[in-house]
Amino acid sequence: MSMRADYHQLYLAYLVYFNRDRDYFECHEVLEELWIEKEHAPIYKGLLQIAVGLYHFRNGNVRGAKMMLESAVELLKPYPEQAMGIHLGKLVRETEAYRDQLRTYPENPIAYYDLDIEIVDEKLLAAVEEAGRQIKPNIPQRRSPTRGKIYEQRMASLKSQQEVSE
Repeated sequence: MSMRADYHQLYLAYLVYFNRDRDYFECHEVLEELWIEKEHAPIYKGLLQIAVGLYHFRNGNVRGAKMMLESAVELLKPYPEQAMGIHLGKLVRETEAYRDQLRTYPENPIAYYDLDIEIVDEKLLAAVEEAGRQIKPNIPQRRSPTRGKIYEQRMASLKSQQEVSE
């Protein structure tokens, strides 16, 4: 039996993209699919927003980064210290510190830095390592959607708009 049975494949991919690849755009893509599947559970939205916040700051959008990290902290604070096989409390505190630094960014600029998600469940760690062997890094990293339900809906909408205009 595969270790993956205990954790959703999209969650495993999120952790691979977050910790190994630092591909925060792809983190958003895979976790958004899971968030929709899990009926918009706040924990998934919070984790997704941390990745989006880091993506924004790395690309020079300080305001967007601060907004995403602020929202993520508020969504994730109510959860236990350890949840979903990760040290969520530590991640929330590190995200709060990042957010606080961004609040004073114009006066006290900081260099971009990555965060790590500490995996505390050995089964999750093994499953992430297994998933990492299957997932190839995106080189170069993508900047816009090219897969998933939302992408397919957008493409169908664009196609129908083009047909109408022809």
